[in-house]
Amino acid sequence: MATKLNVLSICGSLRKGSYNAMVMRALPALAPEGMSIKEAPPYDSFPLYDLDIQKEQGIPAAVTKLGEAVLAADGLVIVTPEYNFSVPPGLKNAIDWLSRLKDNPPFENKPIAIQSAATGQLGGARVQYHLRQILNGLDALILNSPEIFIGHARTKVDEQKRELTDQTTRDFIGKQLAAFAQFIEQVRPKR
Repeated sequence: MATKLNVLSICGSLRKGSYNAMVMRALPALAPEGMSIKEAPPYDSFPLYDLDIQKEQGIPAAVTKLGEAVLAADGLVIVTPEYNFSVPPGLKNAIDWLSRLKDNPPFENKPIAIQSAATGQLGGARVQYHLRQILNGLDALILNSPEIFIGHARTKVDEQKRELTDQTTRDFIGKQLAAFAQFIEQVRPKR
């Protein structure tokens, strides 16, 4: 890889003991050479999206901060659980707020990789389908494969240390991140 890639990660769960947060924290160590991954600014303080808030108070500073971080990154990895067969409300709210940054839309032409971990067998497959629909509507560029669906996540982590421990899963995530690095290089504007 000729250039350094700065990638941002966002967790779709706000839970302290989140399996998806454990996966997200493992990403920097699993990234290929030349790619750095850092956690995005938090979105847990965003008010529930309301056009009245936007018109009366403007875009909240925390939204602008996250939007600028996404915009500045070469790519974005979203690691999210599935809530009621779809996208967690906090993550959806963050996306809705970010979509209002019309001057510099942060998702437009942004390379994005998606990962999900769940206690069930499907590993969050339905959330990924819905998230892809949403991000496609915002003109994001989504890595198609390899896909990361971590089923039975409870068996692949150390809950006391809050770490992803399953080596097969770690190896497969490493393969996705290597493919993501190539994808970013393919779709990024030539300098």
